[in-house]
Amino acid sequence: MSIVVAGAPVSFGVFELTPTSGDLVLPTADEVVAVLERTGYSGVDLGPVGFLGRGQELRERLDRHGLELAGGWIDLPFSDDAAFARALPSLDDALDVFSEVLEAAPSKLPLPTLADSGDAIRKANPRGGAGHGLDEAGWDRFAKNLATAAARVRARGLEPTFHHHACTFVETPHEIDAYLDASDVGLTFDTGHMLIGGGDPLEAWRRWRDRINHLHIKDVHTAVLADVLAEGGGMIDVWSSGSFVPLGEGDLDVEAMMSEVVDSGFDGWLVIEQDVYPQPGDDPARLERDHRVNREALRRWL
Repeated sequence: MSIVVAGAPVSFGVFELTPTSGDLVLPTADEVVAVLERTGYSGVDLGPVGFLGRGQELRERLDRHGLELAGGWIDLPFSDDAAFARALPSLDDALDVFSEVLEAAPSKLPLPTLADSGDAIRKANPRGGAGHGLDEAGWDRFAKNLATAAARVRARGLEPTFHHHACTFVETPHEIDAYLDASDVGLTFDTGHMLIGGGDPLEAWRRWRDRINHLHIKDVHTAVLADVLAEGGGMIDVWSSGSFVPLGEGDLDVEAMMSEVVDSGFDGWLVIEQDVYPQPGDDPARLERDHRVNREALRRWL
């Protein structure tokens, strides 16, 4: 068994939906990787394509800080044929970055992390999209297009993984079952999004363990989350509410979850995430404190 712990730019407020207000002060790529090095991480997720650099710049940045690339988010509209075709260049662009990292001969290969884009209704309605989901024809399109994307990943010598995620068509336990029936791609298991989607992380881990090839660990204040959902909030509201908290400060049973992960023989990347939606006046020092808390929370096992 070989579990390697990584961090992620999203835990610093840097991700595809980061607001562009001029009042925000966001960390640079060098500041992100320096914090991860100081707080004991061995890898980092890609974040928005280009944030950590590309090619030699990316390889040298990772090498300076003793980090390897764990994975990286690539969302695609799998159930919409025309939109999927238009989005394929973005997949190829991200895969170019992954391919460039392989030149450094990493000890553990990164996993391009595919996800569904959802639609406007799902984006506005966490936990099942107000009953708005894929019909049989939609799942057929989903499966066909996911197979196309997976083939592109595998042609680069990499193995894909698929991230269930709030406000997409693969969010609830029922939808994850449907996805697993429709594809041979492994599952990125995310404890936080499992809680948002209405599932029990420990039960779900046991249920899908044989298909899980990537792990995201995050903690959630479920009472805060419930308030957001009760008020009709979308995913931006969930992020902005502070629902995601340092490990051990929310409602994830970290001890039971990590004991189960280790005892199950999981072998792969474990990415610690604490999704942050940045706002003016954020304390930069808190990010480093939270990263240290999150890493130390898993020292008993890793």
